[in-house]
Amino acid sequence: MSDVVLTTLNARYAHASMGLRCLAANLGCFRERTEIIEFVIGQKTEEIVERLLALRPKLIGIGVYIWNVEECTRLVGMLRAVAPDVRIVLGGPEVSYETGSQRICELADYVISGWGDVSFRELLESIERGEPPPHKVIAGKQPPLPELAMPYAEYTEEDIRQRFVYVEASRGCPFKCEFCLSALDKTAWPFPLEPFLAALETLYQRGLRVFKFVDRTFNLKIDTSVQILDFFLDKLTQHPDDPVFAHFELIPDHLPDKLKLQIQRFPPGTLQFEIGIQTFDPDVQTRISRRQDNAKADANIRWLREQSEAHLHVDLIAGLPGENVESFGRGFDRLVAMNPHEIQFGILKRLRGTPIIRHTEPYGLRFNPDPPYNILATNVISFAEMQNLSRFARYWDIVANSGRYTRTLPVLLGTSPFQQFHRFSQWLWSRTRQTHALAHERMVHLLHEFLCERNADPRELIESSLLADYRGAGGRTRLSFEAADSVLPPPRPSKRAGATLARQARHLG
Repeated sequence: MSDVVLTTLNARYAHASMGLRCLAANLGCFRERTEIIEFVIGQKTEEIVERLLALRPKLIGIGVYIWNVEECTRLVGMLRAVAPDVRIVLGGPEVSYETGSQRICELADYVISGWGDVSFRELLESIERGEPPPHKVIAGKQPPLPELAMPYAEYTEEDIRQRFVYVEASRGCPFKCEFCLSALDKTAWPFPLEPFLAALETLYQRGLRVFKFVDRTFNLKIDTSVQILDFFLDKLTQHPDDPVFAHFELIPDHLPDKLKLQIQRFPPGTLQFEIGIQTFDPDVQTRISRRQDNAKADANIRWLREQSEAHLHVDLIAGLPGENVESFGRGFDRLVAMNPHEIQFGILKRLRGTPIIRHTEPYGLRFNPDPPYNILATNVISFAEMQNLSRFARYWDIVANSGRYTRTLPVLLGTSPFQQFHRFSQWLWSRTRQTHALAHERMVHLLHEFLCERNADPRELIESSLLADYRGAGGRTRLSFEAADSVLPPPRPSKRAGATLARQARHLG
């Protein structure tokens, strides 16, 4: 039995909720009466309700996000039907804004908007005293970060062994990009560095080797960035046969020499940067309040690709107000020329509370009214073309970002990457009517069919590139365009498990 249960529906089992653990770490005397139990989207609602109520809670706190709000709404509705006496408290970005228009908020007893680390405990205290708050929506308090207990002790041994463990050296963001919830922050706030590094050490000693930082601006304060990188470099030096893997989000136009020197010391497969470019169009950047020196960002990405071993994952967004397909395509080609390992081609979403909504009428923004609130059309991109771009993004992830087609991709893209991949994307959709369940071997044959039909490259080049990629990614069957008497390779020897994630390892060879 637990008086309080904290729960959420994660996108995947591998994603351990940091938010729930932040709440638990700051519960004080309520911690021993609280249990964390997590689910995954797609699980049957009745089974989730059954497991929650088996703990006989008096109160259930639910973390609500864009990816789980629809299923959480069904969950809360069912809890209301079968356990009306159980109090339900919601928190998370999806219920921090526009609460009056959401059914899930109507069904709940309380909604904590914004920071919940302290406010959730205070709510429990007021209920315990018999003095529950008079209002449903509670504005979360934002205490100084040194006053918060860090959540890392809440990660279990199972989390350490099998799941992604998220860490944060800071919260907030000083930038005001209007498509992002961080635009509402006043600045970025750092956690005290020494206790944070001590927490990393404890996680490392417990066996954690993949550290995923959720900071929006890891390289904002360079001295702090260097000390954190030093922590990982020390581990790599002391234990080269037991490497760590660290993931950070990087500001693209802020890479001073002091930081470059540290980055260059990391061996392959140990460092990943997620870099938000979003758009190269200066007018669009101004329109959405995004400050970015494009020339510096370009030079820094090229430097990282050419002078470091870091894995680069760079973001672009289609559907920003006023940006047409041609402008986006030019930005895409510019980024392809920088040769990052992955380009995350995203479609604009209207996150609740973000200022992007102010451009709705002037730029004809038409958003999906249901999650994930993706852009459906603008005044310069039709619904049909936005559908094409959405499929482009999915196919790009399968072909380019997968790391399985490093030889074939240059053949496919030629000198006009956006144009050529857009053409392939439209052909692939007309040929398959699928954006999922495209197995590796089938995709190889589809690429072969398209490239041969396009007839822009020698057939020998097409087939040798595809075959080398297929074999390099582990394919062992005979392809339809191989000679019948070709010798199939033996099974690949098993590799020693390491910290480098599989997809990144393919990019890094």
